[in-house]
Amino acid sequence: MTQARPNVVQLTEAAAARIGEIMTSASEPKFLRVGVKNGGCAGMEYTMSWTAEPGKFDEVVEDKGVKFLIDAKAVMFLLGTEMDYQTGKMRSGFVFNNPNQTSACGCGESVQLKPAAQSA
Repeated sequence: MTQARPNVVQLTEAAAARIGEIMTSASEPKFLRVGVKNGGCAGMEYTMSWTAEPGKFDEVVEDKGVKFLIDAKAVMFLLGTEMDYQTGKMRSGFVFNNPNQTSACGCGESVQLKPAAQSA
């Protein structure tokens, strides 16, 4: 019996609603691709970009009625992450609650990540 694999990233209701709003207003169908890249003072940064087509090895995730992509190179760093959308007085944006994050810089734009531990 094959067991369903959990999503690499899960969305909060707020994140799903915001992504849905953005995708609905797009002039052509696009996918949101979430990933990580080397950079910043802590070593890595979360990335979000739009693409017309999924990449050959992208992980396709569907959560709370929203379909989005995880860059294949980022899967091991994003396993178990919850993506939220927060609105404040001075700033609004997506926030990543990542169990693989070991530290962050003072400005909050750069993080240090470790690959997710393999489960037995």
